[in-house]
Formats: sequence, structure tokens, C-alpha cells
Amino acid sequence: MIFSTLEHILTHISFSVVSIVILIHLIILLVDEFIELYDSSEKGMIISFFCITGLLITRWIYLKHLPISDLYESLIFLSWGFSIIHMVPYFKKHQKFLGVITAPSTFFTQSFATSGFLIDMHQSEILVPALQSQWLMMHVSMMILGYAALLCGSLFSVALLVIQFRKVIIEKRKKKLKDSFSFREIQYMTEGGIFFKNLSFFSFRNFYRFQLIQQLDNWSYRILSIGFLFLTIGILSGAVWANETWGSYWNWDPKETWAFITWVIFAIYLHTRTNKNFKSFNSAIVASIGFLIIWLCYFGVNLLGIGLHSYGSFTLTSN
Repeated sequence: MIFSTLEHILTHISFSVVSIVILIHLIILLVDEFIELYDSSEKGMIISFFCITGLLITRWIYLKHLPISDLYESLIFLSWGFSIIHMVPYFKKHQKFLGVITAPSTFFTQSFATSGFLIDMHQSEILVPALQSQWLMMHVSMMILGYAALLCGSLFSVALLVIQFRKVIIEKRKKKLKDSFSFREIQYMTEGGIFFKNLSFFSFRNFYRFQLIQQLDNWSYRILSIGFLFLTIGILSGAVWANETWGSYWNWDPKETWAFITWVIFAIYLHTRTNKNFKSFNSAIVASIGFLIIWLCYFGVNLLGIGLHSYGSFTLTSN
């Protein structure tokens, strides 16, 4: 009873704090004068991280196993992974825009985890025989941390694509605007100093946009590389576990197949990064495709509830 109450309190505190952090980010986005609120949002993410950590530890104590055996627990663990990704650059004093990705990711993950759809999973039962193994912690934790890192990195790539497309649209508009002026009008604007002022303004914006694209590309590559490593370890440990449980390292059931497809997509992404002929735009497209593949692997197979991982459906357990 005590553990259940503590878990309930920590869940609501974490969700409430993350909601406030999202609100702060929206205020900062709309009103530049409130930029000093950013420190408050960072403190909020730290509070949320410790609340989720306490929640997982509490559930671990009274369940006697790492709480990653069903969809509710895996979603909470996924949100914990998002908060970890946020914490690392905070202590290293890196770029501040990472919270724009990690905070909403934590919020939406916790929202679904605490929604009415998974209310029956909040009180976990005894593990099914297939999950009563020491490999549960190794395999599932690595897979979920891999998902968290790959999702965050992919979102950076999506943001990069949005900025690139917006840049193309703006450049087309500027070209049309320049073509609409006659030489005499441009000369008049030059004499008045207006043209050079606008040119300087656009140059500054282009330089800022270029820097932002470079930062997004850099962060995406770093986080996706870490996520790919976790995913690889998770798949390999899962193969060993499968051999002990089912007598075969690989069985090509839907969950394994989509995990392999996810691995291939991000292997292609990393390969494009080593090829100088490929631009960051091309690798970002691959990562964006990977974002959809991850959700198909994580949720799509669970919806079907078929194959050797049928215990990973919405009604029972998930990895």
C-alpha cells in the first residue's frame, strides 16, 4: 500500500512538473522577454528525472524485478531515457535547445503511460515464464534506451528538414522579390541605405540558420550513434536470450523482423555520414524514416499481438 501510494505521488509530480516545463518553453517561444525562465525549465526537468527515477526504484523494490515487463513500465522507462538524454548536455553546459525535443517527448510518453488505456497495467502481476530470466534487464533496458536515443536523434533530423524546407521557401520568395524590383528602384533603395540594411539583416538570419542546422546535425549524429550502439547490444543480448528460451538465436517473428529493419535503417544513416558525397539533408531523411520505423517496431507489433513476442501485446506485457 505504501509503495503504491508513493508511486502514485511520484507519477503525478513528474507529470505535473513536465507539463509546467512545456508551458515555460511555449512562453519563451512566444515572448522573448521571458528567456530568463529557461533556468526554471531546466530545474523542472531535473525534478522530473529524480521523480521518474524514484518511481522506477519504488516499483522495482515491491515487484522484485526491473520495471520493464509491460507496456506501462516500458513507457515510463522510455520517458526516463528521454530525461537522461536531457540531463547529460545540461551538466556539460551545451546547447539549450535540446529541451525543446526531450521535454515534449517525456511529456507525451508519460501522458500515454498514465492514460486510461493502460490503467490495468499499473498493477503488474507475476512475470510470465518467458520473462523470468536475468536477460530481461539486459535486453529490454538496452532496447528501450536505444529507442529513446534514436527517437530524440531522429526528431533533431526532422527539425533540420523543416528548417531546410523553410529556407528553400524563403529563398524563393526573396528571389521573386528581387526580380520584382527594377534597377532604378534598387538604386534608389541603395542610396537611402535601406537595401543594405535589409541585406545585412538577411545575411545575419542566414548565418544563424546555418549555425542552427549545423548544431542540429551534430546533435542528431551524436545521439543516433549512441542509440544505435544500445540497439545493437539489445538485439545481440535478445538473440542469446532467445537461444536459451526457444533454442534458436533468431526466429524472424514480427518483433525481431522490425527490430532488424530499424537496425538496418540507422546503419544506413551512419553509413551516409561516412560518405562525403552525401549531405546532412540526405542523412536527415534516412533518420526521419527511422523515426516512423521505431514506432512501428515499438507499438505496431504490440497492436498485432502475434509471434513469439505475443506477450508484448497491449493486454499483457511489452518489450
